[in-house]
Amino acid sequence: MVFAAQAWALDPFRVQDIRVEGLQRVEAGTVFASLPLRVGDEYTDEKGAAAIRALFALGLFKDVRLEAAGNVLVVVVEERPTIADVDFSGTKEFDAETLKKAMRDVGLTEGRPFDKALADRAEQELKRQYINKSMYGVNVVTTVTPIERNRVNLTFTVVEGEPAKIKEIHIVGAKAFSEGTLKDQFDQDTGGWLSWYTKSNRYSRAKLNADLETLRSYYLSRGYLEFRIDSTQVAISPDKQDITITVNVTEGNPYIVSGVKLEGNFLDREDEFKSMVTIRPGEPYNGDKVAETTKAFTDHFGNFGYAFAKVEAVPEIDKENDRVALVLRAEPSRRAYVRRINVSGNNRTRDAVIRREFRQFESSWYDADKIKLSRDRVDRLGFFTEVDVETQEVPNSPDQVDLVVNVKEKPTGSLTLGAGFSSAEKISLSFGIKQENVFGSGNYLGVDVNTSKYNRTVVFSTTDPYFTKDGISRTLDVYYRTAKPYADMGGDYQLVTAGGSMRFGIPFSEIDTVFFGAGIENTRIKEGTNIPAAYLAYMRDYGSSSFSIPLTIGWGRDSRDSALAPNSGRYQRLNSEMSLAGDARYVKANYQYQQYVPLNKKFTLAFNGELGLGKGLNGQPFPVFKNYYSGGLGSVRGFEQGTLGPRDVTGSVLGGPRRSP
Repeated sequence: MVFAAQAWALDPFRVQDIRVEGLQRVEAGTVFASLPLRVGDEYTDEKGAAAIRALFALGLFKDVRLEAAGNVLVVVVEERPTIADVDFSGTKEFDAETLKKAMRDVGLTEGRPFDKALADRAEQELKRQYINKSMYGVNVVTTVTPIERNRVNLTFTVVEGEPAKIKEIHIVGAKAFSEGTLKDQFDQDTGGWLSWYTKSNRYSRAKLNADLETLRSYYLSRGYLEFRIDSTQVAISPDKQDITITVNVTEGNPYIVSGVKLEGNFLDREDEFKSMVTIRPGEPYNGDKVAETTKAFTDHFGNFGYAFAKVEAVPEIDKENDRVALVLRAEPSRRAYVRRINVSGNNRTRDAVIRREFRQFESSWYDADKIKLSRDRVDRLGFFTEVDVETQEVPNSPDQVDLVVNVKEKPTGSLTLGAGFSSAEKISLSFGIKQENVFGSGNYLGVDVNTSKYNRTVVFSTTDPYFTKDGISRTLDVYYRTAKPYADMGGDYQLVTAGGSMRFGIPFSEIDTVFFGAGIENTRIKEGTNIPAAYLAYMRDYGSSSFSIPLTIGWGRDSRDSALAPNSGRYQRLNSEMSLAGDARYVKANYQYQQYVPLNKKFTLAFNGELGLGKGLNGQPFPVFKNYYSGGLGSVRGFEQGTLGPRDVTGSVLGGPRRSP
């Protein structure tokens, strides 16, 4: 009506010119482009009202008027103030930069026109975010401060208050299990000695819904097929500090499985599918086993190319006898093949690095086992924190699917620069670079340089995991080390080692690799003060310089589901080194074993062990400079690095030819 009144104040006339007044920052062209009137048009009330609505719709003006000066249409506008700054005060729960980014997403940012309605919505959204964190007593005040040149500063002053905490949880209607047992299934609780860290006593609707699903699963896995949650009440105290949760349930009766039968099309492989059934007649109904069985059926259909197979477990309930018969109905639908494999999320890693790990190929039949194997192989690269393979239907092609490999990259390299000064070593410099995924190629490169007087090091190492297109890897190592091998620094003896090696890794299966290699190495013991007696004895019998040509052979097996955070699988590695020519004759072997056993969705049990053994050949003792050392991080706790084992009369750690941390 305001628009209409302003328009009706003008009599119709032929527009000879249009003039805009009141502009400060908005371009005149923006106004002209939005007007439904042009020079030469006849002005009417309807066109005037439409022009005012169009200008208000831009969101740039807080007032618009139309006037006439003869046959000239005058558009008088008053611009909205521009936001000069958005600031937050009193926000401890959220980072200010995170909040500013959220404000930018809703349009409240520097340089944008100020809209009071938008600021009110932002204030309510801010309160909602605090409520999601159980901070119901939060108070947000928006302050708009006008400044020069028609600008404003926005300040959101937040009084967070204390978070509301869960005081009581009640489960009404539970008879088969104690309330304490059921509450133990919840992630949310009434607090404990670690609640300051876990925040488990803070209420969250999303967490409560997850807890209710856990409760439902708990009952279903124990035979209570008709269990239901009738209602949930969440009550907050008047001071908004305490929360009481009440869950009303109906348990029903526990059911025993009377039988399991298969119906539908099982590709004439009923025996194979029957072997996957984990539900046993005579046992209580278990919803987890039902879900496990249907998933196993679906996955097995996928091994034959049926990506859209439907498997349904239909219960036939006998309420009089508390018995249930399960019917597993399967419809494999249509067989599909993979049209295309797309890779997403790899900003640095090249597509080829991921694709060469895939065992499911484009234009081949869909194979669930090969897809899972491919996912695990990509994950075992160690370049990604997340790897997921998504199956997408191809529009208008019912027998085709696309696979989308979604990855989330992690930093794979490190760079270290250092400088130091001491009265003993004077100036020392260090430089190191390690990159497991050089330029996104999947190759490894490591360079380590240290100019310390006591520990001088130059090491170069590189690995090409696909030296050949068949997956044979090649590793090159070149090194020069001058070091005092033991903890004491009082002497001036030295151990100088120089050499190089080349190794090849040949894959014999998807999880097994055999390594072959050879190298050249020279080790020289430079006599000095406080040298251990074991070194003197070796020098007396075999000289201070030892030249060797070590041959290496090894074997590795990796069936882990992830190299970064494994939950299941096994890792084994056996490395052996033999020197059959040269001054030092010896054999050395090292075996590592890791096993990962998933206990539940939160915990995984891990075993890790390592054994080492060295022995001299041709009547020679095992070279003292090849000894194993234990103790420290990743070895035996309670000992400093490399200090576990026998010691010389001088107190120096000698190590030994055997290792079993």
